[in-house]
Amino acid sequence: MRHNKKVNHLGRTSAHRKAMLSNMASSLILHKRIETTVAKAKALRKYVEPLITRAKVDSTHNRRVVFSYLENKYAVTELFREIAVKVGDRPGGYTRILRTRTRLGDAADMCIIELVDYNENMLGNKDAAKKSKRRSRSKSKKSEIKVAETAVAPETQENQETPKAEIEPSNEIADEKPVEENTSDTEVKE
Repeated sequence: MRHNKKVNHLGRTSAHRKAMLSNMASSLILHKRIETTVAKAKALRKYVEPLITRAKVDSTHNRRVVFSYLENKYAVTELFREIAVKVGDRPGGYTRILRTRTRLGDAADMCIIELVDYNENMLGNKDAAKKSKRRSRSKSKKSEIKVAETAVAPETQENQETPKAEIEPSNEIADEKPVEENTSDTEVKE
């Protein structure tokens, strides 16, 4: 029985596991998404989310603590400059695990782990879903509809008057065309 065993050792020694998680966290921070197995992604989530939380406060101490975990100065710079600014208002849950397939060699469950705020496709769908959920109309919506109806009404009146206006000028233009053709012919002959 595995009661009270919360750490997945991933079949590795302690030093190997720490090095692997450090490299995966650096890759996730630099590339914003990586493909790995579900077990490794769950272990990586526990490893990297506290680092992102610590990066929200940019201090020398926090940078040194994060560097001791990542051991990659480019990943630390990226984390404190860009990622911490983008996730500053998010209270947690910085990563998302999307299951993709099973690996052919050993039938391991594969997934993509990504930073939530860097997937524009899902962010766009989220905004669209929020807009479509609303069912009640507020006063501003009713006023917009009234404005739209008043805007439609003059157009329909203009459309009704337009055929009359088209018939009259077309007759006038037909009368004027022979006069213009004669003048243009005389100018060409001269």
